[in-house]
Amino acid sequence: YGNNPEAGHYAGAGDARIYYELYGQGEPLVVLHGGNLGSTYEMAGFIDKLSPSYQVIAVSTRGHGRSEIGAAPFTLEQRANDALAVINAVTQDSVIVLGFSDGAYSGYKLASLYPERVKKLIAIGAGEMKPGPGTFNLTSKAVFALDEPYWQQQLQLMPEPERVDEFFAKLSDFYKGLTASKELFHSITCPVLVIAGERDQNAHLSTVIAAYYMLPNSQLAIIPNATHTVFLENFPAVWECISPFL
Repeated sequence: YGNNPEAGHYAGAGDARIYYELYGQGEPLVVLHGGNLGSTYEMAGFIDKLSPSYQVIAVSTRGHGRSEIGAAPFTLEQRANDALAVINAVTQDSVIVLGFSDGAYSGYKLASLYPERVKKLIAIGAGEMKPGPGTFNLTSKAVFALDEPYWQQQLQLMPEPERVDEFFAKLSDFYKGLTASKELFHSITCPVLVIAGERDQNAHLSTVIAAYYMLPNSQLAIIPNATHTVFLENFPAVWECISPFL
């Protein structure tokens, strides 16, 4: 997943081409992976489970995998519009969206901006977010040290690997300004299932519960003793929450 020529396509989204893969047949369901070290591959369990019953649209976020970086600064609205460009390339119907971390924030924004296109949203590991005193200064050297083999693989997929330092600079600026507050959550009208690990170190439990209370039509699932990558740590529990919501 994320590097499959037989399933891969591109959609034009302003100043960048966004890569996506299609699997299965049926009602369209968009899968949005996490950021930074995220990739379509991490969503494999979901794609495997969903593709027998849905048309899964697995999107590689701008700058990740085979998707281009573009020239504009990274913003949440831009990510929502990137996802919409892919959706429009595949279907004119409304879709279900399943997003993790960065992908969940993109899903929130997509559902807010285009309520007629999102019928349900599953948001994993993404709560209330306010710019704070913390700083993001991602560099290729620091990030590569976390998983060198993975990044060597990713560089081979990137259309412009020579821009990797620029990519991390854009991503750092994006995180510094990322906001998900009452204004965003109150504007989302579709049913939302909010899922998080009890010990999520990125979206702390209090922020996830706050988002749940601010969403007008929401359900909440907290998986005990799991961290940010809750679906990689306890996929059966996550799936048992998702299945009845779908």
